[in-house]
Amino acid sequence: MTRRLLGLDLAPGYTKGNLWSGFTLGLLGTSVITFLPAAQPYVLTEILGLAADTQGRVTGHLQIAAEVGLIASLAWYGALSDRVGRRAVAVAGLALCALGAALYPYAGGEAVLIALRVLFALGIAALHVTMSAIVVDYVRDHSRGKSYGLLGLFSGIGAVVSVLVLVRLPTVLERGGMSPEAAGRTGFLIVAALTLLGALVLRFTLSPSWSARSEPRVRLTTLVAQGVKLARDPGVALSYAASFVARADLALVASFLSLWIADHARTERGMSATEAVARAGAVVGIAYTVIVLGAPLYGWLGDRMKRQNVVILAQAVAAAAYLSTLLVGDPLGPGMMIVAAFIGLGEIGVITTAGPLLAQQVPARYRGSSFGVQILCGAIGIFVVSGVGGWLYDLWRPAAPFALSGACGLLVVLFGLAVRRRVVPHPEADEEREPAGLS
Repeated sequence: MTRRLLGLDLAPGYTKGNLWSGFTLGLLGTSVITFLPAAQPYVLTEILGLAADTQGRVTGHLQIAAEVGLIASLAWYGALSDRVGRRAVAVAGLALCALGAALYPYAGGEAVLIALRVLFALGIAALHVTMSAIVVDYVRDHSRGKSYGLLGLFSGIGAVVSVLVLVRLPTVLERGGMSPEAAGRTGFLIVAALTLLGALVLRFTLSPSWSARSEPRVRLTTLVAQGVKLARDPGVALSYAASFVARADLALVASFLSLWIADHARTERGMSATEAVARAGAVVGIAYTVIVLGAPLYGWLGDRMKRQNVVILAQAVAAAAYLSTLLVGDPLGPGMMIVAAFIGLGEIGVITTAGPLLAQQVPARYRGSSFGVQILCGAIGIFVVSGVGGWLYDLWRPAAPFALSGACGLLVVLFGLAVRRRVVPHPEADEEREPAGLS
């Protein structure tokens, strides 16, 4: 008899506890991933004392450094998760994020900050790969749309907790009597400790995950190459292209949207740095609240429509939302609230739908490798959009990075419309294996 949880049919060999742990990984992983870039303006202002007119450039440099770390490691993490299992890679990713967060506010300058951002990015890479692959492993193909929707729901909750609670820790501690510098450092240390605690719990609750022990051992380079070759399939190519834009969108919300609002609050409204960061967190929180509400909707659509069509629909919504930032004059006004809501709806739509599309196009034995390459495409997208966007932010206007991402999204929509009739699910996409090491 097929076992079910939250309307999902579990794959053979996995338990309900494993699936709950997979969703918990999404919540915890997204909260720590969101925290550092959202709290970064506080570090730049209160700890490093950077001038407001240089923060756009520095933010761009930090994002580029993070993407270098991601690009260098993502494909290898994906292949490694096919080789040794998802759990080990996920726990290692949380540990790296905790270390990066603990050391980040102690950086004495931009160079050290960049090195720590790379360390943090290595942890992010491991989490991105495993969060995507685990929920696909744990359920059958006809439930993968809903499983991604629920993963998006839990991830959205994690993001909301991050921007509305964790990012506010320095402000709360400062009001309690700490100096701004001590409050920032203590807040980051609290987040690092919570992340390590979560990693310990997940070490004992995630499935060990299957590894192909009965088959000849495949080199990691071979697994990575196979993930790249899979792009010959139109559905895989569309998923990779959608990830290129979607991950860039996520970075823009976490970094540049927070920076835009915080800059405006300080320079135009005369707010303190802590008040500005708190206002930025409130607006970003709207986007992540919509993510929480929209993820199950897209997951439901993903199991009822052709998955390539849902990807195209979600990407069109995201592109329109990002281009609409060009119409925003006051980022603290009601117009930005509406734009932030649609940004959240479009962003979660692409992230939630691209994964199930990829899962149905590839055989199970290369699933981790393909997800590694997919998120690598996203890292390259962040590298391009953040690098060019950070330069345009200072040179032109704060909405420039969002407009650039929206234009890229329109190109993906056109590509999807061109190939959607040629997308045929792989016959081995629902191949299941008994997880190795389970009793």
